[in-house]
Amino acid sequence: QVRVVESGGGLVQSGGSLRLSCAVSRTIVSLDGTGWYRQAPGKERDLVVFITGGGSIKYADSVRGRFTMSRDFAKNTVDLQMNSLKPEDTAVYYCNVLHDGVYRWGKGTLVTVSS
Repeated sequence: QVRVVESGGGLVQSGGSLRLSCAVSRTIVSLDGTGWYRQAPGKERDLVVFITGGGSIKYADSVRGRFTMSRDFAKNTVDLQMNSLKPEDTAVYYCNVLHDGVYRWGKGTLVTVSS
């Protein structure tokens, strides 16, 4: 069973930057997809970014140009660099991986952006 653990959340001022990291318990090159989702208070969990095993990547319109996902195949980590943060980016951020047709989720890390 694949396990994922997020880290790097915290409190940041509007306009600031934050980098999240997701540690994956197996080699990420073997995964069918990896990505990040977020869930703001009182809202549903939404896609932030997802990349398939074939390299096709999709960013949410609300973060395109500000957020960048990267993968470190040596460390088996999936990072999310978040720049120009806005109060509306406040949410719990979840790492997500797809393996053998099953999605696995981490417990999430809280990002709070103050105005």
